[in-house]
Amino acid sequence: MCGLTGFSDFTKSSNSSILQSMTDVISYRGPDDQGHLIQEFQNVLVGLGHRRLSILDLSPLGHQPYQHKNLTLVFNGEIYNFKEIREKLVSKGYVFESNSDTEVIIKSFEAKGISCIDEFIGMFSFALLDHSKEKLYLVRDRAGVKPMYWYFKNDNFLFGSELKSFHQHPRFHKEIDFDSAALYFQYSYIPAPYTIFKNTHKLRPGHFLELNLKTKSIQITKYWDVIDYYNKPKFDIPYEEAEEELESLLKSACEYRMVSDVPVGVFLSGGYDSSAVASILQSGRTEKLKTFTIGFDEPKFNEAPHAKKVADYLGTDHTEYYCTHKEAFNIIPSLPHIYDEPFGDNSIIPTTLVSQVAIKKVKVALSADGGDEIFAGYPKFQMSLDYSNKFPAWASEVISKGMGLINPEKIPFTRNTFNFATRYKKIKSILEKHDPVHAMKIISQFNTESELRNRLKFDYTNLNTDFDIVNQLNDSNDDINKMLAIDYKTFLVDNNLTKVDRATMSVSLEGREPLLDHRVIEYAARLPSAYKYKNGQTKIILKKIVHKHIPKSIMDRPKMGFIVPIMSWFKSELKDIVMTQLSEERLKSEGIFNHKEVIGLRDRYLKGDSENIQKIWHLLIFQMWKEKWKV
Repeated sequence: MCGLTGFSDFTKSSNSSILQSMTDVISYRGPDDQGHLIQEFQNVLVGLGHRRLSILDLSPLGHQPYQHKNLTLVFNGEIYNFKEIREKLVSKGYVFESNSDTEVIIKSFEAKGISCIDEFIGMFSFALLDHSKEKLYLVRDRAGVKPMYWYFKNDNFLFGSELKSFHQHPRFHKEIDFDSAALYFQYSYIPAPYTIFKNTHKLRPGHFLELNLKTKSIQITKYWDVIDYYNKPKFDIPYEEAEEELESLLKSACEYRMVSDVPVGVFLSGGYDSSAVASILQSGRTEKLKTFTIGFDEPKFNEAPHAKKVADYLGTDHTEYYCTHKEAFNIIPSLPHIYDEPFGDNSIIPTTLVSQVAIKKVKVALSADGGDEIFAGYPKFQMSLDYSNKFPAWASEVISKGMGLINPEKIPFTRNTFNFATRYKKIKSILEKHDPVHAMKIISQFNTESELRNRLKFDYTNLNTDFDIVNQLNDSNDDINKMLAIDYKTFLVDNNLTKVDRATMSVSLEGREPLLDHRVIEYAARLPSAYKYKNGQTKIILKKIVHKHIPKSIMDRPKMGFIVPIMSWFKSELKDIVMTQLSEERLKSEGIFNHKEVIGLRDRYLKGDSENIQKIWHLLIFQMWKEKWKV
């Protein structure tokens, strides 16, 4: 796990000092070593910068940029099966100097070209410079565990693990893309390939970018897509066979992610996903697995007792840390730096806290993201089915039209019901379409279209995202599998994986994701949905695997989100932040928001109307981000 950045400057006005600054600003991603390369070609000056977090081969032989013949590589992540790939290359005559996966990547590329990535099991983003062909490749792993951003304007091409590196280049123009800003206020994150800035992009998961340094042309190629596996015929096999094969894949994925030359631990919430990882790894091990949990004094938000029951049963070396309000508050001012584009998931606070706790004992932590998206764990899947299938299509259309005649804010006895107006408008839209996949898109949004148009002063275009690709899914998929495929490409990558990458990296901790081994999703995508979800039962196959290791009596409990109790914070301890960031003077001067609408939201919340807390939080994050980066 590391940080990388660089440029291809066709004006040749960049220099080593700029590259050093671009690299230094992400030093926390790799505090153990750094390296830089400037290479001049006839048409362009190329810079590659790297910060190293030493996990495999701690010797200087793992230094980057790594050069081999006419190739130079900067790499972020891990190739877990690098030893098997290296053995194949050795059989072909290749000689290795190090025990690093970095050397395996570059020699695999020499042997097979860009198709070498098809062999990689891991999480990775890397930039590879082919000096002889004068081409620069940017590559991102299949699930999108590791980030890669790029920017191109006025003959200046920038790339990196995080946007903050771009700010260090004098020719980066930080212009807000208001179409993308609207996406943020809809979803609380900005879906790929968009970012908050114009001319700036996220490289999509499962894609690579090829920049021709002679012609300045850019070609982006998809090498993997989860949709392709959902579209394959579903397996016609007994459930027992599916469970056995899936458990075997999960064991392989978990064991691969224990490969390390430094201590490894597991984030444990006590839910099925993290318990699956912990139980599979602890099974058969004499050495105690290190597990970590964050707790809160508010019982409604506290998963720590559940995690402790699981840890006690498995016999792990468990660390339980209760977070105080003050510790959570202290993280909030740092969020715009850690998440350098607006990012509104409030579970970034406990995720950052548990990373701070874990780094004191381990250098690698396994997280369990992906379980809900792969095995249908979220309530939104059931809600989407319920709302869209509650009535026949004709009745849904009639009800939707009738609802359009009523202003929900004028309905008696409902004005104090949590988020009633927003939910009313969402249900109207869902009934109008009568489609579960559309329903999931609407449920995933925090604001309706009309609310957003009223709150934002700027005009914007509704951008197409992967929420809109249902037509790419064929008839091999029922509604559940269609929703799972889309959730994997949207919420998983741009919300959950962004959250974990930035939180862990902020304290120089490597986060690994065993449930996102591509072999797991390639298999699960072809399972009938009834093996995952049926009649309100969620994660059926995963739960049965967990019950082999942990009694059902320990595991059975209502699902809890990994969130913090922010509901009341901004009315008391953090009220000053609300009043400063959402002051009438500032809102008027910036001209981004309808200040009367935002002030109304703010004041209703401060007077006790709790329905607006998420909207207030998203506004605060945006304003704090804007202030931090002087946009």
